[in-house]
Amino acid sequence: MTDVSVFSDIQKHVPIVGDINLKSPLAYKATRFVAGALNITQMAFAEAYINGLEIPDSILCAIMDRSMSTLFKHFPSLMAPYEWVLKESDRLAESSHELMKLQYDLPQAMLNYMMGDWQVIYPKYSMGLWEKGAIDLEQSQMHMLDQVIERLGIVDGDHILDFGCGWGCVANYIMSKFPNVRFTGLNLSHQQCEYIRGKMQDPHSYLSGSRFTLHEGDLNDAQFSEKFDKILSIGVFCHVGNLTNTFQKLSTFLKSDGKVFIHIFTVRVPNNVSSGFTHKYIFPHGRYWNYDAIPSYNRDLKTIDRWYINGKNYQKTLMEWLRRFDESQEMVKSLDYGMDYAKFRRIWRFYLLLLATAIGSCDGEYNGNGQYLMTHR
Repeated sequence: MTDVSVFSDIQKHVPIVGDINLKSPLAYKATRFVAGALNITQMAFAEAYINGLEIPDSILCAIMDRSMSTLFKHFPSLMAPYEWVLKESDRLAESSHELMKLQYDLPQAMLNYMMGDWQVIYPKYSMGLWEKGAIDLEQSQMHMLDQVIERLGIVDGDHILDFGCGWGCVANYIMSKFPNVRFTGLNLSHQQCEYIRGKMQDPHSYLSGSRFTLHEGDLNDAQFSEKFDKILSIGVFCHVGNLTNTFQKLSTFLKSDGKVFIHIFTVRVPNNVSSGFTHKYIFPHGRYWNYDAIPSYNRDLKTIDRWYINGKNYQKTLMEWLRRFDESQEMVKSLDYGMDYAKFRRIWRFYLLLLATAIGSCDGEYNGNGQYLMTHR
């Protein structure tokens, strides 16, 4: 017969709730074991879909929503499938070249169709803001950038560094609003930089002329001849492995009275999380920092304000991307993806459905976007 007191002691170490960092060594090891088993199960399901499992989107999303809601509400520690998710890396970013190949150096035509490519709003790989009444994807991205302008306090004449400038959408839109703002874009993706260079030759683009400068390269190697009034980074910090060193580097680029604005995908659970599927197929070593992570790193920069944006905004953005992706099949199926297109399509459909469901689960209150305003400490 089992001794009740022994059973009670064992129960104290049940690993699947709370903050992993506060657990005993026994509970921590148990958590890692259960999280690993869950990751294997999730990956098996994802691989089955990629390899041809036929399941309607509504059923797929219902399955994922039920499991995600349960995990985020009751077992958040199981959302960290790998050890490296829980702590800083010794490098600013990991797997950066693999990331470019898998995610950002894809055929530009496909990305244009999916994310939109308009006169002022170029493809932008981050959430649109829908809660202010946007009627379409283009307007939702405008609303989001108007909010960034307000929260960062951009004024005409600012010189702004865009760390991870994507396709130049942020700089193009903000310069359309301020005739004397200057931008410097830093980007590691050669494909995105080629897109930007094309716009820099287009007289109708605000990236043309002398107000925009492009630096293709890594933050580790970046050097600039002058300091910036403002630094912004939208969506990049999911790829940053070391917040301490990244903030130290950014602080050297910032004027003494300057401000930094960071927009990231974030989670309001005790630990950082990740996804085995996205780590393998979409974002190598991508992690979703918990909502309190950035304010806890205040050696060189300190957080003076922060905001949480409900995940329903990103969910709607992702579902709009999926709709546009599906509608463009006849136009993009012949492009070079480095693999069989049918497999690529199923990978991306699963990714968009997975992320949309995860971020929309629990009414968007657990997964969403975090925005942080920082200054020199």
